Amino acid sequence: MPEPDARASVEAIFREERGLLLAALVRRFGDLDLAEEVASDAIEAALVHWPERGVPPSPGAWLMTTARRKAVDRLRRDRAYAARLAILQVEAERAGPVPAPEPDGGPPDERLQLFFTCAHPALAAEDRTALTLRCLAGLTTPEVARAFLVPTATMAKRIVRAKHRIREARIPFRVPGPDELPERLPGVLQVLYSIFTEGYAAARSDLAQEAVRLARILRRLLPDERETAGLLALMLLTHARHAARLAPDGGLLLLDEQDRSRWDRALIEEGRGLAEAALTGGPPGPYGVQAAIAALHDEAADVASTDWPQIVALYDVLLALTPSPVVAVNRAGAIAMRDGPEAGLALLDELAGEPRLRGYHPYAASRADLLRRLGRRAEAAAAYREAIGLAETDRERALLRRMLDGVEAG
Repeated sequence: MPEPDARASVEAIFREERGLLLAALVRRFGDLDLAEEVASDAIEAALVHWPERGVPPSPGAWLMTTARRKAVDRLRRDRAYAARLAILQVEAERAGPVPAPEPDGGPPDERLQLFFTCAHPALAAEDRTALTLRCLAGLTTPEVARAFLVPTATMAKRIVRAKHRIREARIPFRVPGPDELPERLPGVLQVLYSIFTEGYAAARSDLAQEAVRLARILRRLLPDERETAGLLALMLLTHARHAARLAPDGGLLLLDEQDRSRWDRALIEEGRGLAEAALTGGPPGPYGVQAAIAALHDEAADVASTDWPQIVALYDVLLALTPSPVVAVNRAGAIAMRDGPEAGLALLDELAGEPRLRGYHPYAASRADLLRRLGRRAEAAAAYREAIGLAETDRERALLRRMLDGVEAG
């Protein structure tokens, strides 16, 4: 049995290599289940051999060779399975020939195909996110389950369901062509952003960082797509504040309560550069515009000196790109900062009948904040109680209770 430190080192290498390995195996054999099985077998072999003999010069090549041997052994034992895979391989070859290995013998980088397979529109939205974390982030099924606060058995069924759908629907393992890409890329970006926002809302820095890592990979694989730059910029500019978001007791802090000296300036500078790239060379996209809004928050010395007129103008652009009541709520908050709480509250009240905002606690919380600023304490308290009942995490509920206590204390 390898020592814990050695095992951790090997597993860190495997997590980095896993997406590459899995994508190459799916492309080679045409089956996600087989690819996962032999990839897991390869890492188990590495856990036995590497601590004793040392990590090989090219870990990816070692894992790929071992996994291929395991796959051949499996196919020799199960002829019916091999015959079915042969049919899938013929279909896969229509997407183009299998790329050659990297110069060091490691697997070619085919993760882009895997991104589009895991985020295929034929899969349920929750299944796309789970499969992306499982296959591209290298999280185990229990880790994915913990990320979304569901039982491991529930998550295992979700992942099995997604794989079954891929097999039964013959979802191709390929990058969409130029005609399809504009329609399909937003789905991939949405999956990654969902992972990030889940981590951010729950103050789960590890999950948010994993989303950033995947967004970096996608940016490298699609360097000419401006919205991949916009998504990565938005994540970095938001994640830059994570060290200042929590109080010493673990509670959430509002933007105007945070110590901005603790914000990560390196991430902010990188995010600003990416935001500029996202907004240059063509019409703006939703992620690029959101990144520009985040950049204005990060550049300001405090809430009062934030460029609220420019943020309102950007929300106007975003609302035209993606008409959404959630965007309208955020725009109303920005207008309240520019023109006063009464102007913002009037816009929120216009959204009161919007069915998509039922159950959306930030709407109730925004109303509560503006009512508080207007001195309408009883109404603010009622809105805070409504938001508490709708909030999804303990930290969010604790923050809202703190605000409610302040209103009730007068």
